[in-house]
Amino acid sequence: MDALVETRTASPVWSWNEWDTLEEVIVGRLEGAVIPPYHVSVTFNVPSFTARLHRLVAGRRYPAWMKKRAQSELDGFIRLLEAEGVTVRRPEVMDHRRKFRTLEWSSRGFCIACPRDGFMAAGDEIIETPMCWRSRHFEADAYRPLFKEYFRAGARWTAAPRPQLTDELFDHGYRIPEKGEPLRFIVTEFEPVFDAADFVRCGRDWFFIPSNVTNRMGIEWLRRHLQPRGIRLHELPGTCRQPMHIDSSFMPLAPGKVLVNPDYIDIERLPPILKRWDVLVAPRPDPVDDVMQKISMCSPWTSINVLMLDPRKVVVDASQPTLIRAFKDWGFDPIPLPFLAYGPFGGGFHCATLDVRRRGGLEDYFS
Repeated sequence: MDALVETRTASPVWSWNEWDTLEEVIVGRLEGAVIPPYHVSVTFNVPSFTARLHRLVAGRRYPAWMKKRAQSELDGFIRLLEAEGVTVRRPEVMDHRRKFRTLEWSSRGFCIACPRDGFMAAGDEIIETPMCWRSRHFEADAYRPLFKEYFRAGARWTAAPRPQLTDELFDHGYRIPEKGEPLRFIVTEFEPVFDAADFVRCGRDWFFIPSNVTNRMGIEWLRRHLQPRGIRLHELPGTCRQPMHIDSSFMPLAPGKVLVNPDYIDIERLPPILKRWDVLVAPRPDPVDDVMQKISMCSPWTSINVLMLDPRKVVVDASQPTLIRAFKDWGFDPIPLPFLAYGPFGGGFHCATLDVRRRGGLEDYFS
């Protein structure tokens, strides 16, 4: 533990959980955003209406009116963070319309709205993840100036094996499983792939779900990488038929408290180590009559994609009064903020951020 304390003073990167007081965060960008090109890994990961629309507009720039509204909400989120004393950092602007090519395939880009997907902090270390969407293959380039700065200042910096993303990785005959059928996934076990957003951190214990962007090889790579640091990974019993990212299913809020989506997680089969924690069952999302919700890339359960500023303060979408009331009843201090317009670009408050530095240290909350 002494070595970890010394590292904390030397490194600008230090974050072990989802709730300690937030000091520095990377927030995504919308400039240069492109509707992701058509591919099986994209189409079957979004709601059905958005999937049908995606076939018609894939690879084009987002309409200006969508970007304008989403940018306004993003600017409001950044002002809130700064008013709370959080240092906000931003990636570089990228033009995602430019086409790129590898030896096996070509694609245009997507956007850099969601740093939570491609990167994770493990204490003093930034880990770049091997994402499976071809349109996101060079997304890390926008963050390289920041990561170089952190590295020069003492942080560790690791990149998982660069994926080839050849056709062998994808089940091109994939269809969404019917209710009652066993879950199956778009990605095969051809090579390790995973999104950071399929993992959440509770000190020495991290929780994850396998998904349409995270395979068993990817999970095993991360397990072996983190094991020397004493990190344990625990699989959750996911039930979503289009699983992608844990933060619309399971969100740790504070020591001893976790928010769970009852539609996507089998609460009766949670890992035994959670038996002593308060499992807060999220209320169903309030219906929203808003075009941004209809064309979102995310399910309505992005309602629980919240960001903890400390163990009490939680940023939550202003369109969800039922959840806001529940947070108050549970003893939290919710901060409502409009953010629905961010959904078509990939997520909510948690997705839009990568917490670089939180105040607390490495703890074992389950022993």
